Amino acid sequence: MRVVIQRVSHSSVTIDGTRKSAIGKGMLILVGIEEADGQEDIDWLCKKIVNLRIFDDENGVMNKSILEDGGDILVVSQFTLHASTKKGNRPSYIKAAKPDISIPLYERFCEALSQTLGKEVQTGVFGADMKVELLNDGPVTICIDTKNKE
Repeated sequence: MRVVIQRVSHSSVTIDGTRKSAIGKGMLILVGIEEADGQEDIDWLCKKIVNLRIFDDENGVMNKSILEDGGDILVVSQFTLHASTKKGNRPSYIKAAKPDISIPLYERFCEALSQTLGKEVQTGVFGADMKVELLNDGPVTICIDTKNKE
């Protein structure tokens, strides 16, 4: 699994002109899933995300996790995170899992993240044409790939 985590002041997802989800202060997480991903990736990633110390403490130092800061999370599926640009100028998405594999993993990831966070995470709609709005706070942007754990 590959994620891009952005610390945000606010973020939202709109589909066909209707706002589906919105959060205030917290994290916008874009998640890409590949065929080789499984429950071990989900478990490791959820723990890593909720414990990342990317929120400011009382001294303005990034020293607090989202658990300590009390922020919200918005998760959006994004297969393009697995784009390969090695050949030519048109990205290949061959590593991105097909919907029959990626949808159940995406749903399990969102459920596991909600449990680890201790409250419901907001989501987009898998495969929908979404308009994602955010105000990146910092900016703080972190990329994590479960295939690079060590």
